[in-house]
Amino acid sequence: MQEAQPQAVILVGGEGTRLRPALPAQPKALAPVAGRPFLAWLLVALERQGVRKVVLSTGYRAEAIEAFAEGARVEFGARLELVCVRDPRPLGTGGALRNVAAAVRGDRVLVLNGDSYCPFDVRRLQRLHVAHSARASVWLARVEDAGRFGAVTLAEDGRITAFREKSASAGAGLVNAGIYLLERAALDELPASAPLSLEREVFPQWLAAGGLYGLVGGEPLIDIGTPESYALADEHVDWQRLILAGA
Repeated sequence: MQEAQPQAVILVGGEGTRLRPALPAQPKALAPVAGRPFLAWLLVALERQGVRKVVLSTGYRAEAIEAFAEGARVEFGARLELVCVRDPRPLGTGGALRNVAAAVRGDRVLVLNGDSYCPFDVRRLQRLHVAHSARASVWLARVEDAGRFGAVTLAEDGRITAFREKSASAGAGLVNAGIYLLERAALDELPASAPLSLEREVFPQWLAAGGLYGLVGGEPLIDIGTPESYALADEHVDWQRLILAGA
């Protein structure tokens, strides 16, 4: 019997200071990309893969995300339940995720960064995760310049063995695509109401314990974190085709 798709959390609370010159008045997740907010493309991708509930973890300009969610509820109707949860203060990616835990049901939670996208397959990620009894499984992308993101080292069995810091000389390699499947029990173990980085503090601990796995997926990895990468995403990506193609 096929497992049900997990509920999802999209982290959209960051201030996006690097993108501020191109987008001074709104959260970066609402940056217009190919005629609609970037966040809308993420919701379309999740809905097409059978995800039926998405929690938006908000912070900076939370009211703008909440207004977007009102319109999105009309667009998606009963196909997708949308819930917004505000951070009481800046909590980092790990703290923000812990803050929304009460709004998520199920044994596992799918997590997406709100400023990047890579074609992904939730069922493939879930199969890897279950097979290895992982605490967290990370969708990985192969890029020409891994130094911009920080490279990931992967063992033959899919276990992540190292995260390498950003480096100008890294060259091509595997990177974290900002899409994760986490055990709900592991999420509940994170300290409540404390600022915490999922990538810099939580994942290294789980890696040391041998509970962090990675799955190499499709291309491209698209982010809108800088004015330059945002312009590329807006002008040079066929979003309809990308979302329909999946992983």
